[in-house]
Amino acid sequence: MMISRGMALIGAVCFALAAPADSAVIGTNTPALDVSIARLAELPAAQRALWADYIARSQKQHQFDRDTLAAELKPGETAPPAPVAGSGKMPLDKPAAWYGTPEARAIADTIVSFQTPSGGWSKNQDRTKPPRLRGQHYANNAETMVVDPTNFDVPRDRFWTFVGSLDNGATTTEMRFLGRVQAQLPGKEGEPYRASIAKGIRYLLMAQYPNGGWPQNYPLEGGFHDGITFNDNAVAEAAMILEDIAEGHADFAFVPKDLRQQAGTASARAVKPILDAQVVVNGKKTVWPQQADALTLQPISARNYEMRSLASAESAEVLMFLMRQPEQTPEIRAAIEAGIAWLKAHAIYDKAFTKVNEEEGRKLVDRPGAGPIWSRNYDIQTGKPIFGDRDKSIHDDVNFISKGRRNGYSWYSNAPQKALNAYVEYSRKAGTQQ
Repeated sequence: MMISRGMALIGAVCFALAAPADSAVIGTNTPALDVSIARLAELPAAQRALWADYIARSQKQHQFDRDTLAAELKPGETAPPAPVAGSGKMPLDKPAAWYGTPEARAIADTIVSFQTPSGGWSKNQDRTKPPRLRGQHYANNAETMVVDPTNFDVPRDRFWTFVGSLDNGATTTEMRFLGRVQAQLPGKEGEPYRASIAKGIRYLLMAQYPNGGWPQNYPLEGGFHDGITFNDNAVAEAAMILEDIAEGHADFAFVPKDLRQQAGTASARAVKPILDAQVVVNGKKTVWPQQADALTLQPISARNYEMRSLASAESAEVLMFLMRQPEQTPEIRAAIEAGIAWLKAHAIYDKAFTKVNEEEGRKLVDRPGAGPIWSRNYDIQTGKPIFGDRDKSIHDDVNFISKGRRNGYSWYSNAPQKALNAYVEYSRKAGTQQ
């Protein structure tokens, strides 16, 4: 994806050229576009039919999910309250035997009960709670019930959002947990969990875009949710679990051969949009955005404070996925080398993003010897850290954004270091270490 120096950031930043010299505000975030029939003219004619079919299937699945839920209630019957948001509590690091315990099976039963008719799961639900009640929604209501058209995160239906999602590890975490449980229950007791996993596999296959990427939510919900989502490692996690299924890993060894083959094909297809979405600036490959437009693969924004950018942590996960590919083509190798070089060049030393006092919370401060850390977001053109606020303003200094937003988001982290660590072994095996 080519971005030249003279090209605007595709609406990413409307630069405030008249701002005072000491202003920390450098621009304003703008919303992402839906994947819609109206936009298919942006694609080559030969690709439009596939995308039109995908959109039609998504709309059909959306209605299927709604109709299935409605059919659970008798005419005039009141639905139970929607689930309350909470932490997932689906540990994947317990000893193998634990997944056969009553505690683990209770979690698994709740997971199965909240699977959508299309086969996915919503996010941010406490799976230690009781199973879904008849007629109860599959997902929580919107995080904010305030109708605000200026908020990029406000859904079009506050009572029907994230009904099938890859956000925050949703769907892939449920599938991995069920995989561990069923492995401890090889007989009939494990059949409901195996059936749920198979349904989840088909959901991931159905949700995959014609170009191989995945949206954040499926069926499509519009806005930034339609973007190919590297944020929270959505695409990488979807591709990696399908790769594990295709390879017959122990938790998924039961999956029929034909479905494993489909999973492998889908995982392999994810490589091309990943390579194509790697941002090129002035002819040089860099890293990846948090999310890319599904049709154009250009960087897009997400929430008000999540602007188009180069994203360090998400890029690290993409690099981890690329490094584990069994066939290291020249294109994959070039993407990895460029991404690793960019992360090395943008590591930050002698700084810490830490709590300074009770009143201010976290700020970026000098700390000799600290690091490396990376900013979560970097400006596409300059390669310098940028930070967003709820009013859609974009800043060049995290200490100048509002206190609530500064303390409510991981603006700096050392997450990319794991990709650099993995690259040492990768380059050793490839014989390219320099």
